Amino acid sequence: MAHKFAEIAFTDAVKSVQQTMGSRSGYARREAGSDINGQLGPDEIKFVAERDSFYIASVSEIGWPYVQFRGGPAGFLKVLDGQTLGFADFRGNRQYITAGNVAEDDRISLFLMDYPNRRRLKIFGRMHVIGTRDDPALTARLTIADYAAVVERVMLIKVEAFDWNCPQHIAPRFTENEIAAAFAAHREGNAKNCGPAS
Repeated sequence: MAHKFAEIAFTDAVKSVQQTMGSRSGYARREAGSDINGQLGPDEIKFVAERDSFYIASVSEIGWPYVQFRGGPAGFLKVLDGQTLGFADFRGNRQYITAGNVAEDDRISLFLMDYPNRRRLKIFGRMHVIGTRDDPALTARLTIADYAAVVERVMLIKVEAFDWNCPQHIAPRFTENEIAAAFAAHREGNAKNCGPAS
C-alpha cells in the first residue's frame, strides 16, 4: 500500500465500513502507486512552524484513548527533519498521562489546526520522552527563548505518516493576536482612504 496514512488508518474494520458506506473504491485508488505521505514536505514544514498549539492522542495500557492539548508560542513544535518533530514539554497539571501512555505504547496521533484558514494536518508517529539532563543539546534546541515556562522534558516524534483533511465543518476561529492584527490593518486602511482631516 502506497499512501502511508491510509496504510495505518485503513484497517480491515475501517475498509469494511467504507465498503458499506460506498467510499471504499475511491480510497482504494489512493492506495496504489509509489509511497506518499510518509515524510513531511515544504508545505507540512511551513504549516507546523506556524502553529501555536496542537492536539495529541495516545492510548493507555488498558486500551483507553486520551487526547491532550499542547500550546505555546508559534513554532514551539519544531520540524527537526522530514521525519522528526520535537517539542519542549512545559510543566502543566502534572498528571503525566501522555508521558505514561507513551512509556508503554509509543504510538501517537497529532491534530494540527489552522482554524482561520480551515486547514487540518493529521500525523501518525512514535513519541519518545527524553529527560532534559539526558540530552542538553536537544533540550537547548527545543527550548523557546523568552517563554516563561518550566521545561520538564523534551519529546521526539518519529513521523510515520500524515494526511491533510478537507475544510468541511471546520468553523473559523481566531486568536486574540489574529483579531488585533486584522483590526490594525482595517484601521490603517481606513486612515489611508480618508485623506487629511479638514
